[in-house]
Amino acid sequence: MATNQQTAGKIKVTFKQAVGMLFPYVKNRVMEQVKAVALIIIYLVLFQTIVLQMGIVDASIIGIGLSLVVVGLTFFMEGLMLGLMPLGNVIGTKLPQKSKLPVILIFAFVLGIGATFAEPAIGILKTAGSSVKPWEAPLLFLLLNKFSNYLVYSVGAGVGIAVGFGMLRFLYKWSLKPFIYILIGGLIAYTIWAYLDPNMRALTGLAWDCGAVTTGPVTVPLVLALGIGICRIAGGAGEGASGFGVVTLASLFPIIAVLTLGTVFLGSVSKPMNEIAFFSKKNQTKASSLFLSKEDMIGYAFKNASAESQLALFGGDNAEMLTYIEKLKKNEAKRTAVFGLDSDALERWAALTGSKDQQMIVFNHDKDAIKEAATYYARYIPPLNISDIMKRNGLAAVQAIVPLTLLMMLMLVVILREKLPHADEIMLGIVFAVFGMLLFSIGIELGLAKLGGQVGGKLPSSFMTIEMKEQIRNITNFDKEVVQTATTSEGELKEFFYLKTGSDYEEVPYYQQGHDKEKSIYHYTPTKGPLYGSERGVMGIIVVLLFAFIVGYSATMAEPALNALGLTVEELTVGTFKKAVLMQSVGLGVGAGIALGVAKILWGIPLVFLLVPPYVFLLIITWLSTEEYVNIGWDSAGVTTGPVTVPLVLAMGLGLGSQVGVTEGFGILAMASVCPILSVLAVGLIVTKNRKRVVRKSPKSSPEGGTT
Repeated sequence: MATNQQTAGKIKVTFKQAVGMLFPYVKNRVMEQVKAVALIIIYLVLFQTIVLQMGIVDASIIGIGLSLVVVGLTFFMEGLMLGLMPLGNVIGTKLPQKSKLPVILIFAFVLGIGATFAEPAIGILKTAGSSVKPWEAPLLFLLLNKFSNYLVYSVGAGVGIAVGFGMLRFLYKWSLKPFIYILIGGLIAYTIWAYLDPNMRALTGLAWDCGAVTTGPVTVPLVLALGIGICRIAGGAGEGASGFGVVTLASLFPIIAVLTLGTVFLGSVSKPMNEIAFFSKKNQTKASSLFLSKEDMIGYAFKNASAESQLALFGGDNAEMLTYIEKLKKNEAKRTAVFGLDSDALERWAALTGSKDQQMIVFNHDKDAIKEAATYYARYIPPLNISDIMKRNGLAAVQAIVPLTLLMMLMLVVILREKLPHADEIMLGIVFAVFGMLLFSIGIELGLAKLGGQVGGKLPSSFMTIEMKEQIRNITNFDKEVVQTATTSEGELKEFFYLKTGSDYEEVPYYQQGHDKEKSIYHYTPTKGPLYGSERGVMGIIVVLLFAFIVGYSATMAEPALNALGLTVEELTVGTFKKAVLMQSVGLGVGAGIALGVAKILWGIPLVFLLVPPYVFLLIITWLSTEEYVNIGWDSAGVTTGPVTVPLVLAMGLGLGSQVGVTEGFGILAMASVCPILSVLAVGLIVTKNRKRVVRKSPKSSPEGGTT
């Protein structure tokens, strides 16, 4: 038969036949990702449009972004299966056989770092800093902006150390419990200490959230493949859950790494202070250390700070500030350093937010300067720079996937002296992974992060009045004479005017503080809420918390990794811990965790008060639980933070935080990680207790004295 096949040569397949054979496979792969994404997206859209009664801003762009998320994930996951996973499986099997312990540990460390860089969700950490104000949380701003690469490196190093310890644990068959006692005990102490310092306190939420970011679709499979291979060689495969536990370590060590990184830079930043004091000349040395340059700091102040803070940069000297602005007009390099590459960024800033004096300088002291400035209000917002987005995300995708692949190939071919299995498939897989990450990253930027930020920003409208900043209006040549007065049923006077929009007339409220008489411009930001009950009433808050719970539950139940974990656990426990029970336990835990994380942001609760009690309780439950359930329970948190959930929840938290005025919006993922561990371990204790009771009763269950 083999001879006949060889003689026959290659089988010729037409393009139509190839498409016919591939279509069902591709369809199944795409539908897997659609199922993982669609439910949560539909829920978010319906909630915002029906419950919050608001449309989706930039809906077409978001729709394109979400489509790219699905397509990107399809390519990325296929690339993992074709390219990285086969390499991981071979290395996991051969490495313990052909290498000594130091080589194994070094490779495990480097693999952990490389896998972290390749995680699709890691990029969201680099974009999370835009909502943090430097005067409120200097250390957090520094690590999320100027030193965002250091932040990612520290997370990667934490994962690398975790993988190294995981391999040692597999080799020597160490219990997971001592690691949990030491790491959680240390983290509790570290978190309590961090609470005492305002800079470290603001960093705590980010640090604990980083533990969830690392356990994604790249890290978990590669690390598990390596661990399973080592378990087989070490003879630990027969211990049921001996292959578990490394995911737990990979989620705890990065927390320590980020907190340690914060401690290193703590002495170089100022304490949180008010905005004007932060930009004052007295504090400028420390303030500028948070930015890439002094010009970068000035640009940030011009674009994001108040007029008083801008003046503070120049010691309160308005003439000095105007002279500086005039120099910016003449010096292109300096202007670019302050305002960026956009050719008319200076003019747009002056027109939209500058004072009358600043506008006169920018627009050449022309008598028509104010009129010229007013034209910027009506200008078309430039379209997205697709070329820049493609280049930026493409470079990030190559930097994430290619070094990791080269590392694994080098280990396999040079160190282990093994042939590359199915080289053509692996090469195709790498191409798919890079292309998939490119599309996925763009999808996050254009769709997932935008939608999450929108929903988070609009969510408080259920219980409080919020400003609809995307609907801000700037009415030029405004005449106060058009304002009318009306009396409410309570006898309160209200001022308003009619604005003609197309063929309709819209009633617009008049507020004196929104009228810039010098520029003859009326600035109006529509408001909305509270939709349910009174201002900051109980009913509206219940709506928000219920929303958060459903988001956590539905997103978790849609995770393909949870279904796989459920099947594994049911098999390992010989059916005593059913897949459905595990999935429900994890889903309910994540739902409760995200609700608690949202509550933390709403009320500005320090994360230490929400984290320490459950982790102390977890230490007790861990001590009472069997090794089997400890491994399962602690690893279950890793499957809850998939590539869709992480960027979505992070963006939602940051959007919510910026709307309610808290310093930072981190901590939701941290709570989403701890609660499922609690729920799974609690169910594990019940299952263990029931199992023992059945075993005790079984000899008596048969009239003949046999067992059932």
